[in-house]
Amino acid sequence: MAMDEKGLGKRLQEARQAAGLTQQQLCQKANLSFSTLTKIERGAIKSPSIFTVQAIAMALETGLDALMGMAATPVAGRNLLQTKSGVRFVYFDVNGCLVRFYQRAFARIAEETGSTADTVETAHWHYTDDACRGVMTLDDFNVAMAKRLGVESIDWATFYLDTAEAVPGMPELLAWAIERYKIGLLTNIMPGLLKGLQQHGKVPSLPYDAIINSSEVGTIKPEPKIFEIAEREAGVPPEQILLVDDTQGNLKVAEARGWKVLWFDYARPEESVENIRAALEPAN
Repeated sequence: MAMDEKGLGKRLQEARQAAGLTQQQLCQKANLSFSTLTKIERGAIKSPSIFTVQAIAMALETGLDALMGMAATPVAGRNLLQTKSGVRFVYFDVNGCLVRFYQRAFARIAEETGSTADTVETAHWHYTDDACRGVMTLDDFNVAMAKRLGVESIDWATFYLDTAEAVPGMPELLAWAIERYKIGLLTNIMPGLLKGLQQHGKVPSLPYDAIINSSEVGTIKPEPKIFEIAEREAGVPPEQILLVDDTQGNLKVAEARGWKVLWFDYARPEESVENIRAALEPAN
């Protein structure tokens, strides 16, 4: 993977110190050996695996691209493969596949506003499609939701980013997959929140081959237009695309277009991760 190897150790040390962590504390948070971390910081290990750097970035709550000193461009030098079913490009959903947040966010808002979690959830879903299409700004969403709940104000981005958590095993899976296949994100998400997730280290800041952000393209899943855009950006025939998503309606539309599909059960992430790895077994 293309990166600024010379400055990695220095950037890592500066990021660790800025986070107020000792080397030992960072090792514990990143599940990394002390000797590996010290070798990276002093430059003895010049090209650590992307898995290692991603673990460090998540522990420091910083973006992978910033830590590695690379632009978000496709990974150079990949030995791109094809699965037994012919897949060359994999799209991952974000909410429900890479992160989960809903119940925790709704419960937190309910606690702070005196509403019930069901009332908060209803208010959220009443406006979320327009916000995810980019028709409604995040500020407008906050105003509308606050009015519906009968409170002075709501800051959805803060609740969302504070309560979102990476689905176990998915950051590692993406780091593994991007070295073997073209991968992208295909997500219904409000303006600015995908970038926020990456900045908080909750979605890996990998050099994706395509990012189809609903609030930027003006259409949401399962509308046909967003799948048309995704096909164009993937640059491969529909039958060579795999969609990993937690919503059956999205999968049905993709399958009808000739895509391969795989349902992600975020209640059983370990099983879902294993199913994705099995689906991505190379042809040879």
